[in-house]
Amino acid sequence: MDRITLSNSAFEGNNNAYLFDDGPETVLIDTGDWMDATRAQLEEALSDHGVAIEDIDRIFLTHWHPDHTGLAGAIQSRSGAEVYVHADDAPLVAGDVEEWEALHGMQERYFDEWGIPDPEQATLRERMALPSMDDSPEVTPMEDGDTFAVNGHDLRVVHTSGHAAGLCLFETTLDGADVVFTGDALLPEYTPNVGGADVRVDEPLEKYLRALRAIADAEYARAWPGHRDPIDDPTARAEHIIHHHEERALRVLQVLEGSGPLDTWEVSAELFGDLDGIHILHGPGEAYAHLEHLERAGAVVEQGRTYRISDRASDELKRHTSQRWDLGL
Repeated sequence: MDRITLSNSAFEGNNNAYLFDDGPETVLIDTGDWMDATRAQLEEALSDHGVAIEDIDRIFLTHWHPDHTGLAGAIQSRSGAEVYVHADDAPLVAGDVEEWEALHGMQERYFDEWGIPDPEQATLRERMALPSMDDSPEVTPMEDGDTFAVNGHDLRVVHTSGHAAGLCLFETTLDGADVVFTGDALLPEYTPNVGGADVRVDEPLEKYLRALRAIADAEYARAWPGHRDPIDDPTARAEHIIHHHEERALRVLQVLEGSGPLDTWEVSAELFGDLDGIHILHGPGEAYAHLEHLERAGAVVEQGRTYRISDRASDELKRHTSQRWDLGL
């Protein structure tokens, strides 16, 4: 297996595609985005390994986000490669117009529910225009627990909704060690966005925390993420992100205690300050993920489109000495 690094202007850093060409098949995990520069980089990297786009037999996608799927259709049109993605994300990757319109409709509703101001909403609409469907691939849906033989390796699908509804890990054994390809479920530097990255996910923080706990408990020898460098201690990294969200939950409660009631956009502003680009969606999305989780736990009370800290949580906060808030894991 070889890691191919592909440019990406997104804050997560360079994308990774993973090449399996140590047997009769040529297989990719993720493709990078749709940009011409990325396509050229991928072709050059494949050439360095003695293969071409036309040689690719199968593509496994970690989730629907275009920086991971952008070249799947172009590759398929040249090679006939079969493209696999989780059933929850398959319609978006396949370019189903109704699914994309439904996604944008949900985003529009949240723009208002979260209190995103009109100028910022306009910025998001420009950024998130309906993509071209011309290069969309035909896809084969996969499900949790599916296992694929890839050049003598068993690639097992682990569905980990949270960052995206259909996000999947791929477990396998390399050089005698259990490893995992994590897409955006586990990144080496940034904490993947929850809440805004895929508004279709119900209870996004709960689902993401459970995914992190599963990664930590699996004790993989190494994780190969969707962006940046390999992670040599996935358990420690997963635990770190869990703790990060516990710290953020405490910060949300402190903000509400000091300034509430607040709407989601106002909480986001306290957490992240001024936002631009896609972060206008990701910031309040993550604030909402925390507010929704804390509301279900009884620490926050929803009042229309605003939130206040509950009396019980307010009393507990006065006695609280930890830098984190227990999120029930």
